[in-house]
Amino acid sequence: MTALAQSADVWGRVLSFDHYGELLVLVRNSLIAGAVLGLVGGLVGTFVLMRDLAFAVHGISELSFAGAAAALLLGANVVGGSVAGALTAAAVIGTMGVAARDRNSLIGVLMPFGLGLGVLFLALYPGRSANKFGLLTGQIVAIDTPRLSWLTGISVFVLVCLAVVWRPLAFASVDPDVAAARGVPVRALSAVFMLVLGLAVAASVQIVGALLVLALICTPAAAALRVTASPVLAPILSVVFAVVSVLGGILLALGAAVPISPYVTTLSFVIYLVCRLIGARRA
Repeated sequence: MTALAQSADVWGRVLSFDHYGELLVLVRNSLIAGAVLGLVGGLVGTFVLMRDLAFAVHGISELSFAGAAAALLLGANVVGGSVAGALTAAAVIGTMGVAARDRNSLIGVLMPFGLGLGVLFLALYPGRSANKFGLLTGQIVAIDTPRLSWLTGISVFVLVCLAVVWRPLAFASVDPDVAAARGVPVRALSAVFMLVLGLAVAASVQIVGALLVLALICTPAAAALRVTASPVLAPILSVVFAVVSVLGGILLALGAAVPISPYVTTLSFVIYLVCRLIGARRA
């Protein structure tokens, strides 16, 4: 096979629109889930960057992956296992890692432990390899109706929690010392946000996988903060960027022979680069 033919074959696997209309019907649940998770990830990601918790997102995703892999091995609900692992990691990080240095070192310990457990559970799982691979890099056809109901319920709970604590949480995130002096329950808000973050990560793992969840929660918010410092506009742009990345990734990956995660991460990264250039020109 010539180099030109090999290149065409590679691009045919990466971008293919054959039978696109027929395949589009199969990902209706995934598109709904992607839009919902884009909304959640965009809002939560704004606070993640304000509170310098990007590393924590990765740590939580590894334990979420371990919980999902354990549930897959035991024949239990995968979303439930993912949530259990994420909440465990969020509780440990929130209670033991108060100072930034302690938190980062604790996350550095949890990440390989969670990843190692997840790999062990997947190695013991006798089922289809696609199920194993999807927990790490995401699957666009894995969102059936029961799982969509789980993800929607989790997302609604996260959004309600954010609506209740939004203003004091924003105050505590920007200046925790002044917020504490004004009577804002900073430690309680931190615990609540870690709970919310754990749920958001567990839900996002179902779409983009455990390894690349940062592209859904952190990158859109980082892009938004490059072009605006407005406390109103930044979350809105973050949500828009996250939804575009997820839905665009699903639509591009629909006819391809590779997982969804490269498309989501590439779109998210391109949006970030554009916003960074816009921010640099303004400066």
